[in-house]
Amino acid sequence: LDPEEFLSDYGVRSLSRYHLKHPYRLRGLSVSYVPGESDNRMFGGNSNWRGPIWFPVNFLLIEALERQGRFYQNDFKVDFLGEPLNLEQVADKLRSRLLSIFSADPQGHRPCHGGQRRYAQDPHWKELLHFHEYFHAETGAGLGSCHQGWTALAARLLQKPPHQKRSRPRRPG
Repeated sequence: LDPEEFLSDYGVRSLSRYHLKHPYRLRGLSVSYVPGESDNRMFGGNSNWRGPIWFPVNFLLIEALERQGRFYQNDFKVDFLGEPLNLEQVADKLRSRLLSIFSADPQGHRPCHGGQRRYAQDPHWKELLHFHEYFHAETGAGLGSCHQGWTALAARLLQKPPHQKRSRPRRPG
């Protein structure tokens, strides 16, 4: 939960930002933090697990935090940017960061569009959201395949988490 390591404004990075200045080295190979597209052709050039935000990994992390949070409730808290939060609250913060990738600012720009003006200004493109394969950890811009099914998990994240759902009123009789 450290912004200098895994925590991004858009979720949890796939590799710590620490490795930007301190690449991991093993037998002549070097792995460094790359927040967007891969900078090396070793794994085909398009696959990058060295820094970007991957929706399914973040989804599973949020779900795990919610479940553990329901068990521990307020008996276990962690530091989230200087604020002691229980695990369900941390899950909510991560959910908000992840969903902010698709949220428009007052000018209509969404991080997932990577600054492309047509998505903010053209009425025919304004509401179009691509579910990209992964997202740039520093800007939130969508990268890789633009119709990746697993990013549709965003719909699940929009639902209220279990601890925020209200119980149904009981029917009389």
